[in-house]
Amino acid sequence: MNGLLASTDALAPGGAQPVVAGGYVPGAIGRIVELHGSYYAASWGFGAFFEARMARELAEFVGRYDARRDGIWTASVAGRIEGSIAIDGSRAGETGAHLRWFIVSDVLRGQGIGSRLIDEALAFSRRCGHPRVTLWTFASLDAARHLYERSGFRLVEERRGTQWGTEVVEQRFELDLSGDGGSGAGGERLPLMGRPGPR
Repeated sequence: MNGLLASTDALAPGGAQPVVAGGYVPGAIGRIVELHGSYYAASWGFGAFFEARMARELAEFVGRYDARRDGIWTASVAGRIEGSIAIDGSRAGETGAHLRWFIVSDVLRGQGIGSRLIDEALAFSRRCGHPRVTLWTFASLDAARHLYERSGFRLVEERRGTQWGTEVVEQRFELDLSGDGGSGAGGERLPLMGRPGPR
């Protein structure tokens, strides 16, 4: 699932056209970790534990990447990664494919790139035959939650926890792809507005 997919309806500041790339691109691990670490430190006080876990788990995912079940996409402007999403299909038959590392920086905020990344990830999951997709996030990321729900995800678990090193109300969302449940809300899409889910 490698290749470049130029967005035809969005321009970043300065007129550069965002490019969505499927598959690993050089520098992706470091930049995706940087985007998450910077945003969650500034907005939620997440620290070194969170960033180190991000780096470790993303590197492990890329190291065992299998294009028959896994996918990763980046959104770049002038060669600089400003958004990402991934599908980890290693346990798709047991607990569902895992949507992870979804983020869009303020450079692309409000331009529909978050929605485009979600669409790519879910279309890939359907082509792979994954029966469902799950994701972990936490309460108060309202714009991201709205996007997830408009894509068909539903909240299935909520609890206080510290899996990211800071206590938050953790939430698990699930999307059923085994039938019509994966179609979302009439196919409508909503841009992310630059606010991600942490995994």
